Amino acid sequence: MRRTALLAASAALVAGVIAWPADAAPSAPAAFTHPGVTVSKGQLDFTRSKVNAGAQPWKGAFDRMTASKYADLNRTPRPRAVVECGSYSNPDHGCTDEREDAIAAYTHALAWYITRDERHARKAIELMDAWSAVIRDHTNSNAPLQTGWAGSSWPRAAEIIKYTYTGTWANSGRFATMLRTVYLPEIINGSHSNGNWELSMMEAAVGISVFLEDKASYDKAMAKFRTRTAAYVYLESDGALPKTVPSQNLNTREKIVKYWQGQTTFVNGLSQETCRDFTHTGYGLSAVSHVAETSRIQGQDLYRTDVGERLRHGLGFHARYQLGAGAEGWLCGGSLKPGLGPVSEVGHNALANRLGHAMTNTGTLTLRGRPAGSNNLFVAWETLTHGDNPG
Repeated sequence: MRRTALLAASAALVAGVIAWPADAAPSAPAAFTHPGVTVSKGQLDFTRSKVNAGAQPWKGAFDRMTASKYADLNRTPRPRAVVECGSYSNPDHGCTDEREDAIAAYTHALAWYITRDERHARKAIELMDAWSAVIRDHTNSNAPLQTGWAGSSWPRAAEIIKYTYTGTWANSGRFATMLRTVYLPEIINGSHSNGNWELSMMEAAVGISVFLEDKASYDKAMAKFRTRTAAYVYLESDGALPKTVPSQNLNTREKIVKYWQGQTTFVNGLSQETCRDFTHTGYGLSAVSHVAETSRIQGQDLYRTDVGERLRHGLGFHARYQLGAGAEGWLCGGSLKPGLGPVSEVGHNALANRLGHAMTNTGTLTLRGRPAGSNNLFVAWETLTHGDNPG
């Protein structure tokens, strides 16, 4: 078995990409690729060339980004020492400010790369420096999720600035210390809440680990991610019931059905949160796509494993209903709450464009949503960075 897997990996390597077997645990690369969190240098170069040529949809996506509040060169950072976030960000003591400053830092980093206007690089640095000088903790019930959301955007920004900006970033070490001491401890051990929590937390942990070049944390986060993804999106090959996270002790059908929001019929692409609402499901699917994209950039293509299959079916299943199909009686009692959000570009580009899977509903939804904006939490500008991007 091991020899067969090694031969398959060797053959794939000759073809130019490693297609890891579904049961292989991803491991940190011998050397991390930078910039390498969600978006690569090749993808950035492709995007820049298309925007500069005025080509669509990239120019329209760039214009939407630069017209947003996140690209404002007059933005004033609003850091605080303790960010307190209750359920649904109530109370909101710095929650929105932190998430939006992190997205703004990423926005300015992208704007810098595409335009080479140093004002954007300096604004990204100003935002990152402001928070790294002040923040010490996240508190209240939503602290792990809040840390995951903001912690997903920060390393995307930092990777672009550290590895492409030709000026100086004197406090990059302090920023790294912030990620290592304030963010990583809050998220690395995961969550037993709804699956979108742990998926977003592992997205942040993987991105932070790349920036810190922390192989041990990368491996730990990836292992949790693989287990949680398998427990978040159902495939018929899983058997009669969805897979579970062992430490949650969902060891009876009754417990699993309750955790899956009362759903008793399981089909390809159904999510643990489908019957809750599509918005939270979109958070989970988006995080899956982001981690898979980062892993691919770092040398292990999870799109060719069960992660890709779950993402492909998950996007397709929910896209169909998001486009207007009515819920059958067996699905969530015949009632759904749509609102998937701008979450399909990364997965569609990887699975339909790169790997050639037919994804009609996902493709239709993706085109309808262009140019994709931000969900104001941790998703931003993915038509610009990943739309039809071969990099």
